[in-house]
Formats: sequence, structure tokens, C-alpha cells
Amino acid sequence: MENPRRTYPLRQWPTDSRFSYALVRDVANVLTAHGYPLLADSGDDHVELGQILLRFLYDPTT
Repeated sequence: MENPRRTYPLRQWPTDSRFSYALVRDVANVLTAHGYPLLADSGDDHVELGQILLRFLYDPTT
């Protein structure tokens, strides 16, 4: 049963073209602008942030 007080998760994944590396990079830049450290150059931080965003934005059961 859906919670009427929640907007997320969405049901559009994997066809939602709005989710991209640029989105993950923009979120990382917002975090940095708010005083959090830069993401690691290795890319592992970017991958993990992307996975967290996917879990927040989209319902993995659809």
C-alpha cells in the first residue's frame, strides 16, 4: 500500500532518462557547496551516491 504523504519512490525506472551521471554530479556539487568534502576521484563515491539516489528515487519492485 502506498503512503499518500510520500512522493518518492517513483515507478519510472529504468526508462527515466532524467537519471544520469550529470544528476549524480550535480547532487555531489550541492553537497560540496554545503560544506561536505569533495567526492573521491576514484569514482567509488560517485557510484555509491548514484546507487543511493536510485534507491531513493525509484521503486525497485516495479
